[in-house]
Amino acid sequence: MKGKYQKLIIFGIVAVFFLVLFGNSMFIKLEATERGVIFRQFTTGLDKENVYEPGFHIIAPWNDMYVFNVAEQKIEETMDVLDKNGLSINIEITVRFFPIYNSVGYLYEAFRTDYANVLVIPEVRSSVRQVAGRYSAEEIYSTKRSEVEQTIIDEAGKKLRDNHIEMKALLIRSINLPQDIRQAIENKLKQEQEALAYQFRLDKEKSEAERKRIAAEGEARANNIINNSLTPNLLKMRGIEATLELSKSQNSKTVIVGSAGSNGLPLILGSDK
Repeated sequence: MKGKYQKLIIFGIVAVFFLVLFGNSMFIKLEATERGVIFRQFTTGLDKENVYEPGFHIIAPWNDMYVFNVAEQKIEETMDVLDKNGLSINIEITVRFFPIYNSVGYLYEAFRTDYANVLVIPEVRSSVRQVAGRYSAEEIYSTKRSEVEQTIIDEAGKKLRDNHIEMKALLIRSINLPQDIRQAIENKLKQEQEALAYQFRLDKEKSEAERKRIAAEGEARANNIINNSLTPNLLKMRGIEATLELSKSQNSKTVIVGSAGSNGLPLILGSDK
């Protein structure tokens, strides 16, 4: 019995020693924004297909687990690029990206865990330089800035996606040009805006003149129709109708019916209020 207890004590001591020695490598907790891939150095090597999800995991102490942060990350870069005319431009950009969850094994195999410095930054910088070289400084600075951003996203995003990284967004924060170039571009833009405003006023005045012309032509046509419809007989009839209506009023008057008027219309000789 005594020997049995001694064996249990020895086993317990060995177990505690084993846990103290290898516990950190055996018991692994992955947070909500983490994924893991295991490397079995004595058997199958890197297991790229099976990605460990958040939670508590136990692995053999002789294996290794590589943990990836798959939350969205941000990198800010400042670089000098050349436009299509060879003018140097200083550009500040922000890139947002994250590893594709179920591909972190392949990402580790190609770039280890330092993929941001080994893959993301070089690819983005290369794409920014290539795209900037297709545009003039003025286009990058003002007229086609959003187009430049989208082109970089399309080209750099495809390269990163092919390497298991998803680019969420790319933003050109600022574009710094030599003072004289920047001032020339701003003056040109100001002149273009003034020209557009002037053209707008001309178009508005032209439209107003056209409206007045159309209204005058319409009024002239209406008057012509009225004048053509006023025949002598119609005027005489309207005069008689007006005289009859006037004769019904309470005011005293003398009405002569006959051809005393120039057109043979009734005449009203007196009217007292």
